[in-house]
Amino acid sequence: MSAEQLLKVSGLQMRFGGLLAVDGIEFDVRANEVFAIIGPNGAGKTTVFNCVGGFYKPTAGDIRLQGQAITGLPSHQVARRGLVRTFQNIRLFRQLTVLENLMVAQHLKVNRNILSGLFTTPAYRRAERAALEHAAQWLERVGLTSVANREAGTLSYGHQRRLEIARCMITRPRLLMLDEPAAGLNPQEKIELQEMVDGLRNEFGISVLLIEHDMSLVMGVSDRILVMEHGKPIMIGKPDEVRNDPRVIKAYLGED
Repeated sequence: MSAEQLLKVSGLQMRFGGLLAVDGIEFDVRANEVFAIIGPNGAGKTTVFNCVGGFYKPTAGDIRLQGQAITGLPSHQVARRGLVRTFQNIRLFRQLTVLENLMVAQHLKVNRNILSGLFTTPAYRRAERAALEHAAQWLERVGLTSVANREAGTLSYGHQRRLEIARCMITRPRLLMLDEPAAGLNPQEKIELQEMVDGLRNEFGISVLLIEHDMSLVMGVSDRILVMEHGKPIMIGKPDEVRNDPRVIKAYLGED
């Protein structure tokens, strides 16, 4: 394994009955890198995401996080190893407050032993206090302190997206997977999203794996890009290489 390699996907294949949805996908995500996967609708991008994130068990292939095999592990075990994701359709606890969403996300880090909670031991109180302070720091980091006590479902779409990303980051992941994060955002919110991704990478040294249709965001934030079509890879390259590649232009625009 390369010293800078965080995620390695080799020979990924996914069948649904007789449909070969993904075939021969190989890529790596390096430390402190933003790596994007793009392609026309139906290219298989989300299927790749679901295989990497533990929502699908691949038909074939190997997925490794920091050299350790995670192929076929369920999503909660993948998350415990430091790989977390958002969804195109935001999945928050809508009836809980913004703050409560961030507290729930820390349940793996906080001592939730039933007896210690029942008797409110000093260790339990310290863990709760630390979790609350951590949540407050992330609310400030993503600009949601003023709405901390509002139900998450009442927030604007852009603020819900910020909360979803904060809920991932509060678990201190190694790799953040963003599934169509710009979907539903207005132009100003997209600019703020790009600034947030850049800031998270620069401040926390996190790597990001991104699926996105908004090409201005992809080209502005990505270090490297995998282009897919019909479940297969077309190329991997830097934004300028991808932008000018005839195979990519053909895949997106067709040809006479």
